[in-house]
Amino acid sequence: MATVHQWTGLETRALRLALRLSVRAFAEHLGVAVATVSKWESKRAATEPRPDTQAILDTALARADASAQLRFETILSGVAGTAPNVCRVVGTGPRAWEYESWAEDLDRVVIALSQQNFAFADSLLSRWLARYDARELDEKGLYLFARSTALLGDLKRDQGCVLGPLSAQHSYAAAHAVFTQLGIPRRVAQLDLSLAVVAEMSGKLEIAARQYETLAADDRLSPRDRARARLWVGTALSKNGRHGYATRVMQAATRDFEDLTEPDDWSVAQQKLALARRGAGDLTQALHFIGIARSSGTTDSPMQRVRLDTAYGHILLSDPATRDDGLLVLDQAIRTAARYGLVHQLRSIEGIKATRESRIGPRRR
Repeated sequence: MATVHQWTGLETRALRLALRLSVRAFAEHLGVAVATVSKWESKRAATEPRPDTQAILDTALARADASAQLRFETILSGVAGTAPNVCRVVGTGPRAWEYESWAEDLDRVVIALSQQNFAFADSLLSRWLARYDARELDEKGLYLFARSTALLGDLKRDQGCVLGPLSAQHSYAAAHAVFTQLGIPRRVAQLDLSLAVVAEMSGKLEIAARQYETLAADDRLSPRDRARARLWVGTALSKNGRHGYATRVMQAATRDFEDLTEPDDWSVAQQKLALARRGAGDLTQALHFIGIARSSGTTDSPMQRVRLDTAYGHILLSDPATRDDGLLVLDQAIRTAARYGLVHQLRSIEGIKATRESRIGPRRR
């Protein structure tokens, strides 16, 4: 519930709008003159109602229903970016109906992230993370707060913001601490997995491979997450040049996905296998696996389209006979990545092209 330390014309106007009343109806609601309300609204923060009217406004806000109170807070939060006279009563936390709205918004965030709609996902997360101090939340609120923070980490990771104070690593570590406090081992292990991904993305391949290997046998994780950890062991090993070992690990993960009936993960595994065989110089097998991935993979997600095109272009680029085709595919991946703000993928593609040009010279036009 919100409370106002000192009412000004700014807060009175916000309350009127939140109650969805006209100036005249609001004046009648409070028992004051219409001219008084008009004065408040014209002078905004430059005027303060009399002490007895302050008490009337306190009562009107307290008696407002939950929807009106939320509208009041929302209106004021958008005025000059702050609401200096308004605070939430410490210890009250979210109201019962807000828990449900928060959980529904997090489901919407998951969908938005799968579509790389980062702006919408960020707005939904900010709506809740900026509203509450974790210290005022009960266990249910803390769970939603930690889940929101973990999803913020996913957003930052997909945007390529891996390290630093506003990064995926920072968000994952914060969520990890809250889930540890709540004693939810499965969520803690999932964040261990996310932090291993951050290590891999930041170039710490040996560390990431060891973390993945440990998590692949961790009973806190679901069978699917353990299989994904096993696949990512192979990814880190392949990036580090250990393509033969990586292939064997990835093939084991692929069989796990078959047993679990996880077709999307199985397709991603084919893509990873293709890159491992490319690294080993086996272009025939690389083309075989990437062909399976392209024919079976889901392309609804821009991220997955970029990953598939990047892998396919990288393989084509490795053969002089298909080099120009590879560059065309990579150019397409660049356009998609740029459109959706996939910074990490853009860096990866530019790195592939730069390596190619350093070996054989720039592309002829």
